[in-house]
Amino acid sequence: MQNTIKFAKATSSTQLVDIDMETLKYKIIKSRKQYDTYCDLLHQLVFDKDKTEKLEDEIELLTFLIRKYDEETGTFSTVEPIPLLISLMDDHDLKAKDLANILGVSKGLVSDILNYKKGLSKEVIRKLGEHFKLRQEAFNRPYKLKIQVPKLRHAGIMNTKKKLKTA
Repeated sequence: MQNTIKFAKATSSTQLVDIDMETLKYKIIKSRKQYDTYCDLLHQLVFDKDKTEKLEDEIELLTFLIRKYDEETGTFSTVEPIPLLISLMDDHDLKAKDLANILGVSKGLVSDILNYKKGLSKEVIRKLGEHFKLRQEAFNRPYKLKIQVPKLRHAGIMNTKKKLKTA
């Protein structure tokens, strides 16, 4: 059995074109191993300094295939936003100050976000999605903040005896 497909190519005169399926560079992702390989390749292509139109098309195709796999398998559905962000920062060799510059916020805010002291704003989520080429839903998930509640002093323990005047 030949592994070719015939389709009509839209030209001035419709003609049949053969495509050899074995020569396709990328295929639909069917395994985690293939997914990881495509993610690594996409990372290399995104950071390639000599981007041609063909390279941009490859990036777009790989991004589509990876997103499709993510949607079908729910790859990001169980990952909380902060561990995901930390992992992406590690993968892209970014430090908190680099992320602050990307997001246009202070280093202190980035530190508070990474330490679960402040949540991600809509604007920060949008910028993270754009920068890391992910859907905003990956960062727009609920997670618990580590809010430090001021300690209230127990009045019974404090030395607050007052002498009351008797009438």
